[in-house]
Amino acid sequence: METNPTISSYLSSIGVPPLSARTAPFDPGYDLGTLRGHLEQSAHLMAGLKVSMACWMLADEQVSRAKVRLASAHGVPATTGGGPFEVAVVQGQLPAYLDLVADMGFTRIEASQGFTDFELDAATTVREAASRGLTVQYELGGKHDGPFTELTLRALLARGQTWLDAGAVELVIEARENASGVGLFDMAGRPNWSFADRIAHGFGLDAVTFEAPTKQSQFGFLGHFGREVRLSNVRLEELLRVEIYRYGLHSDAFANSLLRPAVLEPVQAG
Repeated sequence: METNPTISSYLSSIGVPPLSARTAPFDPGYDLGTLRGHLEQSAHLMAGLKVSMACWMLADEQVSRAKVRLASAHGVPATTGGGPFEVAVVQGQLPAYLDLVADMGFTRIEASQGFTDFELDAATTVREAASRGLTVQYELGGKHDGPFTELTLRALLARGQTWLDAGAVELVIEARENASGVGLFDMAGRPNWSFADRIAHGFGLDAVTFEAPTKQSQFGFLGHFGREVRLSNVRLEELLRVEIYRYGLHSDAFANSLLRPAVLEPVQAG
């Protein structure tokens, strides 16, 4: 008895492997309906959802709370961005911020020191977050410091290890919203692959997420590291484009041996 064809069975037949979600898109202030549509369509492809910047603080509170509940209902953990965290620390309101984030239903915070200068103890921060049921990811790189240099990279590698040792679950590599003149990227948007390799080898691809806000950066990281690389700062409307590249179903990815689906032996007629 023949069964109706499904997309998953067809993808399997052409050698596309099952993959765990490894992209964390971000919501820079979409309306609730837009977010709902993307979750219904692509939640299975989301490793998390960053409700980015401080937009959720100025939007209608009930809508912001509904967004977090909606993500949770689809099995997608919601994370706050690093900007509100930094402001809270500088203003002396980190405990109140953590209380609010936990009450909103977020499951993770991003800690960072990207545009402010303050002393921050990793172990204390992770412990305070954990006491409220929150995990911590730490963002490496300044928003206004330009591309990484050898000196800054060494310091960031050491800082990243400190946060992982303190219990942070992930490190995020800063690229802002343009991947140009910041972090791993030069002014033309070209990544420093030598530095990227050192970060990946130093911490492992399971512990590092690379911000990749542009098509060039998204395809670049996937083409360089393969389908296991973790990406973030991907806009919701670009998630499917990123994932067809990851799965080797994009015309450019199909030529890359790291991404192209495995060649299957043809079925012999009996």
